[in-house]
Amino acid sequence: MNKRKVAIIGDGFVGSSIAYTLFLKDYINEIDIIDINKEKVEGDVLDMLHAISFTSFKKVKAATYKDIKDAHVLIITAGANQKEGETRINLLKRNIKVFDSILEEVKPYINDEMIILIVTNPVDILSYYTYKKLGIDSSRVIGSGTVLDTARLRYLISNHIKIDTKNIHTFVIGEHGDSEVCAFSVSSVSGIPLRKYLKDNDIDVDKELLKLSKDTKNAAYEIIKKKGSTYYAIALSVERIVSTILNNTNSILTLSTYIESEFNDQIKDIYLSLPVIVNSKGIIKIIHPNYEYEEVLKLIESANTLKKTFNELSI
Repeated sequence: MNKRKVAIIGDGFVGSSIAYTLFLKDYINEIDIIDINKEKVEGDVLDMLHAISFTSFKKVKAATYKDIKDAHVLIITAGANQKEGETRINLLKRNIKVFDSILEEVKPYINDEMIILIVTNPVDILSYYTYKKLGIDSSRVIGSGTVLDTARLRYLISNHIKIDTKNIHTFVIGEHGDSEVCAFSVSSVSGIPLRKYLKDNDIDVDKELLKLSKDTKNAAYEIIKKKGSTYYAIALSVERIVSTILNNTNSILTLSTYIESEFNDQIKDIYLSLPVIVNSKGIIKIIHPNYEYEEVLKLIESANTLKKTFNELSI
């Protein structure tokens, strides 16, 4: 296996943005891109290779499924785009068909150390579907989850209180979508609990947290309304995940992960986002901050929403 090789399936707005973002990074030495539109891939590859003198040398190529056999990370972005006003859940039936075709092609070439990173929405259900379909260890099938939602929440908090995002610590957990949960009880500003920081600065705590939660959930819809789809921020989110895997950094990220049984068996056999330790072997461990009871109830509700949707598919 090439421990510095990444393969990407899907060269639309998201896939091509991820490819370009990874192209700029020195820790990667090969990027393989696969899409049914081969001419588009060839054009993107040439566009990047023409700039190779401005970055570290690496291979970038229009690939076939056979080429993924020695990749360390396989990223799947292929699927239908989310339409204005469409929930991520409504994308599911369209994208399941796409995944059936892709996973059939991928299965013969999965190596024993490959990490499969799902980005296509609805990411939690498609991550679970991929895990069940491929039958490999769940630690090696992960979803981009709420890494981006967490980044959005950090930005929103930072923008309001005028503190660097690097000093904002918070998590968005649960579904990457409408039932996601902003875990304000474990949020802080340089070690100061967020609620205390807001109160000490004469900010209406309840009103502010409600607005932050709403704005985080609606962020993607707002971007879709203005420009049709989101791709820059998710590309950087994926790069953060890939960096953690290839550089073996044991970082804590809110990835969509397989939940065998959590919260006294109230959440089980499902994929959703929780803080996890991730490295070159995939997901190593789920982290358990001391969430408020109300947040746990919302998380259970989020899990039930996902499970109900998956069960309705009868697959």
